[in-house]
Amino acid sequence: MVEKLNVVLMLGSAPDAVRARDWDLSLFSSCVAINNAWQINQAWDYLVYPEDFPSERLPPEIQDRQALITAREFVPEQNRFGGFVYAGGTMSFTAGYWALGALRPDVIAYLGCDMVYPKTGVSHFYGQGRADPLRPDITLQSLEAKSVRFMAIARSNNCAIVNLSALGESRLLFPLLAQEQLATKLPAFLNDQPSLNPQAVADALQAEAELGYMVESGRYWEAAHRFDKEKLSAIDDLWLGALT
Repeated sequence: MVEKLNVVLMLGSAPDAVRARDWDLSLFSSCVAINNAWQINQAWDYLVYPEDFPSERLPPEIQDRQALITAREFVPEQNRFGGFVYAGGTMSFTAGYWALGALRPDVIAYLGCDMVYPKTGVSHFYGQGRADPLRPDITLQSLEAKSVRFMAIARSNNCAIVNLSALGESRLLFPLLAQEQLATKLPAFLNDQPSLNPQAVADALQAEAELGYMVESGRYWEAAHRFDKEKLSAIDDLWLGALT
């Protein structure tokens, strides 16, 4: 565990995620695997997956220290932080907000969640998969804006976000840090976070509150006819403007 901090590894399914296959996960307080990412390193602690995740893709065995996190657990946590419409309806963000609320980390370190999909070759570590974040969805007009929102919400809950990606390209606007630097560079990283404009953050949250797009069940797509695409895009712009 890095510097006795509560550092959560958030593991996605991009090809880059296989770097964690040989990592000693005891360096982290816990590892949260998203969807198929439990296959990468068997030392994961939590597996977060949506209602439509095929049962045959779940782990055949669950150890006593491991837990499956479903909508029953992550929907209430997501709602605490404003709901799916504003957070972005894809599991990289959903799992992040769940971890933020349930695990109360000091740091969430992402790997394999860059949401960059090559035009040729494999898209996921297991081969060709569905580019879920790129589907036509009113909550995913700007993945970059949603990443800024998550970073801001996390910071207000005393949590820093870092991206361990080595791709050199990401839809997440989180600051980059090499996994090898976690032990030595993390304290300096925590003292030198990207600047967020407090007034812009407040304006974005106020705009969300005024729209009131909350779906308690988490099934926001069932109420999508109520949502104004342009107004949500304007809120995305506010979030992007908060990152200075």
